[in-house]
Amino acid sequence: MGLSASLWTGVSGLSAHGERMGVVGNNIANVNTVGFKGATMYFEDFISQDVNTAGGVGQVGRGVAVGAIYSDFGQGAFETTTEATDLAIGGNGFFKVKVKGQETAYYTRAGNFRFDKDGYLVDPHGYVLQGKAITESTANPFAAQTTTTSTTTSQRKGSGAPIDIEIGQFVLEPKHTENVSIITNLDSLNGGNNTTSTTHPSFALFTNAWNGLDTENPITEGAYAYQTTLKVYDEGGSSHNLSVYFDQASSAGGYNYWEYMVTIDPAEDRRTYFNGTTWVDMSTASAAGVMMIGTLKFDSAGQLKDMNAFTLAASNAVDPGILSNWKATAINTDGYVTFDPNFSGQSNAGYVVTKAGDKIYLSNAHPIAMDFGLNTTLKDWPWADTAFAAATYDAGDVGNDATNNIGFGSKYVDYEAFASTSFSGSSSTLFQSQDGYTFGFLQNVTVDRDGILAGRYSNGIVKELYEIQLYDFVNKWGLRREGSNLFSETLASGLSKNDAPNQIGMGSIASNSLEQSNVDMAAEFVDMITTERGFQANSKVITTTDQMLQQVILMKR
Repeated sequence: MGLSASLWTGVSGLSAHGERMGVVGNNIANVNTVGFKGATMYFEDFISQDVNTAGGVGQVGRGVAVGAIYSDFGQGAFETTTEATDLAIGGNGFFKVKVKGQETAYYTRAGNFRFDKDGYLVDPHGYVLQGKAITESTANPFAAQTTTTSTTTSQRKGSGAPIDIEIGQFVLEPKHTENVSIITNLDSLNGGNNTTSTTHPSFALFTNAWNGLDTENPITEGAYAYQTTLKVYDEGGSSHNLSVYFDQASSAGGYNYWEYMVTIDPAEDRRTYFNGTTWVDMSTASAAGVMMIGTLKFDSAGQLKDMNAFTLAASNAVDPGILSNWKATAINTDGYVTFDPNFSGQSNAGYVVTKAGDKIYLSNAHPIAMDFGLNTTLKDWPWADTAFAAATYDAGDVGNDATNNIGFGSKYVDYEAFASTSFSGSSSTLFQSQDGYTFGFLQNVTVDRDGILAGRYSNGIVKELYEIQLYDFVNKWGLRREGSNLFSETLASGLSKNDAPNQIGMGSIASNSLEQSNVDMAAEFVDMITTERGFQANSKVITTTDQMLQQVILMKR
């Protein structure tokens, strides 16, 4: 039995080394395969048979078997490409792709993705890459006002369950302006106080210098100290000039007061107001074009300390030209003052004041929040809701009574790091921005290291669309190779866990890059040599055993 067993021992060696050569050959064959992970075969000794020896029972091995074949998930080198949708993972994780319209899912390190004719981001087999959609906030920024202070944390993350990445927005719809920021320096030494009013010095620009019935020249020349203009957009994507006029009102009690007036072209002001009998177009009023009026309060160091703001409420039966009909404006949940221009002339625009004193924007309103560099922790003004611009919230009145406050009061104001100032020196605009835009066509896409896929549109807007998800396993060596650079989940691998790139142990994404095969050709050739020698040696065991059997046969001759 010993010689026959030796033959089969040699056979097991030939079989095992033959399989190992197959593994080595497969690694070498895929040395240029994108995202390929090499494999290593491990041998183990086969069963050992008990034999009697002079010293007792001994054991003789009966060959070799394949113990395990483990994938090598080490990092491969990166190859630079010209395609933004060529993605490489630096670190842990796999991309997940799904058969379109099915639940069948695979995992891969090969990131050579392209958009198909339907706008899906797919691998070469048409399987769709998975990610989370990034949606704009749908929270109502003009919810009922309250004095409760709250804080929120905003993160750039996808929401909901991972879905097929599909670019359906080849045309970006227009977005009306919702936020305007204007940061200025207003000359503290040469502010001018160009327009004055003994009755209401904080609102002299509105009462004495503006005439919206003159659409060519609505404001008196030389009536203001400084003016700045930027474009804003309505809900249809049309642009409009928004101009803010500033003029020094007074200096008293160690404070410097400036009045401001936010305006649009009177010909584009399509608001209506109730004159006590019927609704009338705003173009018939001298206040046409004036969106908001108010006062800014600076301390002796030129820092913005407080402000107030007044607009027309939609429910008021008013003559817009009368200052007392301008009410304290609505404040959004971020603490910024707001106004509603109504460029399209829709009904149910503007805001109403409820019996409870809440300021609620109507269904067709498109309010704009104005940021001069401060906001309030309050969600309403500390005065009574009936307060109007002609009341005692005039800068001139405050100048005579330092205990009065023109706005929120310092304990209710959030001071921003970059705010309007009143330093000595020429008045100038330091910064201005707005968040509206017209429609645009998709020109290209980009993917950043955090897996954020964004579209770049012809209107200059970069819109974040998806957050690519990465997947990892407790036992990734338990994944099943399916060919075509794909792995599938098994009971041995465990369930996948997903997260965004650069989060909780996941790797980062490199765009315009592909991960190369991690096969080390030099090591594979060394392995090939040792495998061939092992195979050769095992074949020698068989031939030698054959010679021994031949000698046994010759014994009977």
